[in-house]
Amino acid sequence: MVTKIALILSILLQFIAAIAAIRLTKVTKYNVSWILISAGFLIMAMNRLFELIPVLYERFPIDVNDIFIWMGFLTSLCFMVSLLIIRKIFTFINKMEQSRREAEKRLLNIVIQTEERERKRFASDLHDGLGPLLSTVKMSVSTLQLMDNDPARKEIIENTAHVVNESIKSIKEISNNLSPHILNNFGLASAIKEFAHKIDQKVIHINFESNAYNKRFDENIEVVVYRVVCELINNTMKHAKARNIDINLSYQHKAIILSYSDDGIGFDASALTSDNPASSGMGLSNMLSRINSIKGKMDVESSAENGTKVLIRVKI
Repeated sequence: MVTKIALILSILLQFIAAIAAIRLTKVTKYNVSWILISAGFLIMAMNRLFELIPVLYERFPIDVNDIFIWMGFLTSLCFMVSLLIIRKIFTFINKMEQSRREAEKRLLNIVIQTEERERKRFASDLHDGLGPLLSTVKMSVSTLQLMDNDPARKEIIENTAHVVNESIKSIKEISNNLSPHILNNFGLASAIKEFAHKIDQKVIHINFESNAYNKRFDENIEVVVYRVVCELINNTMKHAKARNIDINLSYQHKAIILSYSDDGIGFDASALTSDNPASSGMGLSNMLSRINSIKGKMDVESSAENGTKVLIRVKI
């Protein structure tokens, strides 16, 4: 009696599973593989139902063994074909995922290129538009300075001339930071060396070495690597309390390899791989995205009181 009840419950569960699978067919947009899986569940339920016949009827006129064999064959066939089709679906999904990643990289490249174009335009407007106007003001003030003999007014004119000179210097510096002419004219190594030299004189010692002074790369690659190096130096100055920075830029085996290290207080580099929003607080996530956009790799190593090491590799 217990066996009969267990068999009946088993049949009911099989039919419930088959009905649930059939109802999901619409959700899967009548996917062939899911239709075959549903058919397999239904045949399995029917098979269990036929198993109940010998239990209820000891002398059943039809031999059900052949039915069991054919139903088992049909079930196996449905599942095998559905698995083959599902494999193709997974392959298609992987291709779509790869296409999505490539599209994201292309989109990020477009954003970076647009940003750089705007930087160049803004730098050009400052240098070619506002710069000459301030130079004209400077010439007029210098003329007034020569013509006026009143000591009080002469002092005011001198102060004005000083302010104008500082304004011209600031505009040149802002213009150069927006779009470094050295990067455009002389390449990545020269631009990083110039930026490091400018920082080294004021705050921190930066040692820069390179074997790529005579090498030019794709404009987008040069811009991205230069911006990332500048951001790394800025992060070190703001957060690391470091005294020394070592940067090495090399070109070997058709790849740009940049190593960066400082002797600062360090940070928890494992946060970069977590879902914690604070992990992007120093702009490292943005740097990783930029490097990925040029199909490069960026590895960061850091821990408390052990400084920070960054290795960037970009294939050319």
